[in-house]
Amino acid sequence: MHPTRRRCLRRIGGPLLLTGLAGCTGDGPGGADGDGEDSATPTGTSGELPPDTNGTGTCGDGTSGTRPAGTGGPGVTLVSVAACPALPVRPAVEVVREAATPEHPPRLRTRLTSTADEPVRVGEGRAVHFEHVTDDSGALVLLPGDGEYPATPDCWRLHEGIATTEEYRTFEIEPGESSSRPVDLYATPGGDGCLPVGEHRFETTISVVSEAAEPESSARWGFSILLE
Repeated sequence: MHPTRRRCLRRIGGPLLLTGLAGCTGDGPGGADGDGEDSATPTGTSGELPPDTNGTGTCGDGTSGTRPAGTGGPGVTLVSVAACPALPVRPAVEVVREAATPEHPPRLRTRLTSTADEPVRVGEGRAVHFEHVTDDSGALVLLPGDGEYPATPDCWRLHEGIATTEEYRTFEIEPGESSSRPVDLYATPGGDGCLPVGEHRFETTISVVSEAAEPESSARWGFSILLE
């Protein structure tokens, strides 16, 4: 059972929509690999993303690229990735679905790889994977890839705000293993048009926590994307 420190509600813009509350007071992330929940992989295989490739970026490796020609809405390119934080986990991000289409919004995948010699517990369990994190301007938000949200297909602007609990979730990563999750890109309610083109910066706080769920060390980490 993962530690929980507080419970209340917050919302990401617009009227409150009670969504994704199932399991909000239970165990933290876990599950199978793929496009679902959390996954763990050894560092020596897919645990670290390849640097200097279009659409992927490990911390400290600035990346850029050009969206392939084709149909679909705005495409996502990683344009900068922050240096690795001084923590026993190494964050990374990659683009796994670069174009918005009528069927789905763009998708990223975030990853945390343990560099410690013993298990580490990190939090907050959703924010470290950029779930429900907005960009610096508040125009875009990243949402868990396994959810259904009130947005117009082929536009991907939310009609309503998404409510989340503010309990403090944590999860454990074994030495040399990784936790990864897909996050989808949506425009926040109240803006004009659909996914806004241009450069957008996302940042979050990654904390290593003790058994009492009190932060031992934390750092900010983030990346910038280009929608074009």
